[in-house]
Amino acid sequence: MRKRLLIPGPTEVSPEILSELARPVISHRGREFTALYTGIIEKLRTFLELGPDFHTTVTSSSGSLWFDIVGRCIVREKALVCVNGAFSQRFAETVRACGREVDVLEVEWGTAVKPEMVAAKLESGGYDTVGVCHNESSTGVRNPVYAIGKLVRKDYPEVMLAIDTVSSMGGDKILPSEIDGDVVFTSSQKCFALPPGLAIGVLSERALQRGRGIPNRGFYTDIVDIFNYYEKNHQTPSTPCIPLLFALDKRLDGMMQEGYERIYERHKAMAEHTQRWARKHFAMFSEPGYESVTVSCVANTLGKSVKELNEKLATRGFMIGNGYGKLVEKTFRIGHMGIWDLAGIQEVTGLIDEFWELNQ
Repeated sequence: MRKRLLIPGPTEVSPEILSELARPVISHRGREFTALYTGIIEKLRTFLELGPDFHTTVTSSSGSLWFDIVGRCIVREKALVCVNGAFSQRFAETVRACGREVDVLEVEWGTAVKPEMVAAKLESGGYDTVGVCHNESSTGVRNPVYAIGKLVRKDYPEVMLAIDTVSSMGGDKILPSEIDGDVVFTSSQKCFALPPGLAIGVLSERALQRGRGIPNRGFYTDIVDIFNYYEKNHQTPSTPCIPLLFALDKRLDGMMQEGYERIYERHKAMAEHTQRWARKHFAMFSEPGYESVTVSCVANTLGKSVKELNEKLATRGFMIGNGYGKLVEKTFRIGHMGIWDLAGIQEVTGLIDEFWELNQ
């Protein structure tokens, strides 16, 4: 039996979108592709409400490529990366692997990075970039990036702000120009409800100018070349994943029809139901007031076997996420993102009640 995914990604993909993957492949250097790709860029600009000082692109990659892009094209010498889980830790490690100096602002898993913490670190000076994960899906924590963005832009205008929104953009209300982010990126397999393989990146004009002054940006990671090539040819410098771009184009039509505000309210309703349910039977692992809108991380206070639960859920056609890394079996995660709705989430929490006999 096929399992419908309620893990923190990949998430469910509709049959309508999957059918786009079967379309005949076209030349990535032809007019048909140019029309497809420029249309996608314009739809992204409209959906994300991008102002004239922001640029957007789609890379055929996972979102992790953008850690490298930040490390190769944005960080001049030294970055401050905020770490409160596994993926923000990967952010820091990748920037360091690009040969840049990295200081880590680390807080306990399950807690959020606060603006005052960032301010305290930035006061020492020496940083040219701050990296933060908006939605740490390993812990279900939603960091206050709007407040952090305002702080950085107002008090440290020379510092670039790079934000990982891989598991939140397209579900939670993420508008790069309002966050004051310089690099904001996401992946196709989360809230955009597409198969894995694409990443969407937004850059401010000043970030692009920063990149132009940094040598040795690599090839696949050279964001300056990516935008220069688009400006000249309205295509991508490397061969893209054309079937996934067909799917993204179609998916954006549906997202724009629903509207970002309604999408956000749908995700918020799913999150609030899951949180109420979790607090009734268990506890939320994430710090109160900083719970994710797209993935709920539940503390397994009853010591139940998440592995066995997933085996039972599989018989009914569902799958949730176990804890990540050191949190395996100590927590479990329910991804409520993409095309899921409240009724679907209620069905799954009802099945967990049944299998774990929570209402007896």
